[in-house]
Amino acid sequence: MYAVVDIAGQQFRVTEKTKYYVPKLDEKIDAKITFNDVLMVDNDKKINFGSPFVKGAKVSAKVLEHLKDDKVIVFKKKRRTGYQKSNGHRQQLTRIEVTKIALTKETKAVKETKEVKTAKVTEAVKETETAEKTIKAKAKEETKETNNGS
Repeated sequence: MYAVVDIAGQQFRVTEKTKYYVPKLDEKIDAKITFNDVLMVDNDKKINFGSPFVKGAKVSAKVLEHLKDDKVIVFKKKRRTGYQKSNGHRQQLTRIEVTKIALTKETKAVKETKEVKTAKVTEAVKETETAEKTIKAKAKEETKETNNGS
């Protein structure tokens, strides 16, 4: 089972009992967090997509530590002008461990209603296609009659 979660503006594919580095969160160490912005859930090949989020799906996590990433050096240079500039930074990260991906009964009900809606849409499309075919057939008959009458 895995889920795609929006954490601090970035999307992560998470599974239970795994650790991830995410952009710095304003939580204390050993704090428990729940992410409600779940974009997709795969539960034993049953995929639930949200629009934009899956209703009733939550991802629980625990904050392990706050740290800095490796240094990124930004070097700018222009040829033949003597311009050189070196700059750098270290991105601040939070290490979390995903403890649980939870689905409620509401999530399953939403999926069923989506299936019913898609079935209704396909029926409506079929009806419009048959209506268009009959209209085209009548139009052809009328043009034949007018051409034969001339």
